Amino acid sequence: MAPRANWKGYLKIGELSCQVALYTAASTSDRVSFHVINRETGNRVHREMVDAGTGRTVGNDDIVKGYEISSGQYVFLEPEEIRAAVPESDKTLELETFIPCDGVDTIYLDRPYYLSPVDRPSAGIFALIRRALVEKEVAALARTVLFRRLRTLLIRPGAKGMIASTLNYEYEVQPAREIFSDIKDFRIEGEMLDLARHIIDTKRGKFDPTDFDDRYEAALAELVRARIEGRKLKKKPKREAKPAPNLLEALRRSAGASRPERKGTARRTASRKTAAHHGKAG
Repeated sequence: MAPRANWKGYLKIGELSCQVALYTAASTSDRVSFHVINRETGNRVHREMVDAGTGRTVGNDDIVKGYEISSGQYVFLEPEEIRAAVPESDKTLELETFIPCDGVDTIYLDRPYYLSPVDRPSAGIFALIRRALVEKEVAALARTVLFRRLRTLLIRPGAKGMIASTLNYEYEVQPAREIFSDIKDFRIEGEMLDLARHIIDTKRGKFDPTDFDDRYEAALAELVRARIEGRKLKKKPKREAKPAPNLLEALRRSAGASRPERKGTARRTASRKTAAHHGKAG
């Protein structure tokens, strides 16, 4: 089944425009999910809206959004009023500003989408815009209404199409100074800094998403399978960390653990494993 578009509209730069669609790039739909069940009856439990004062159930027609102006005092907003206040969408992603691809702090990145042309006539213009972004090594900022909110999007070239990431607004990002204000300056030099650099150098690599598994999801899935099969899971041994007497000793231990194995040792280990395998096979 072809994926369903979250949004359809026009990608525009100057007088060039083409029809495009946004598709969800990251989803939590494959996570293990649970229902809330009444233990006594085995029936699912449904949530209800209850009046905090009377304890009575409130019907949908009697529910209204309210903004608290003082304790217990609210301004009521009707659904039609809220709809009228939402900016109208012209279904256009107009590329307004071009910036370096790394020109946005990752803390502002919200949710990623795939951006793709919707038909063959649009594909040529889409490819031209994408190629121009690649050649100039830039990304673009654009705005449009998504899910009844005016959103700013960072648009950058992907493998064949483009990636459009919604951005957090400035007021949504917690100022870092409020978090880091109590961190003191430390003088770090000499062997400690050399060891820290060594550890980083020996662990350099590239990001590969397949290297990282969701252990929580895997554990939940295994727990469900075990319950279905009527077996109990083995208790995992607790990992006990050996505390280092000081920071320098901890760095020395870490540097020793990160040193690559010598070739001779690696060969002997591989030989023992091979011999053990043949022994079992025999």
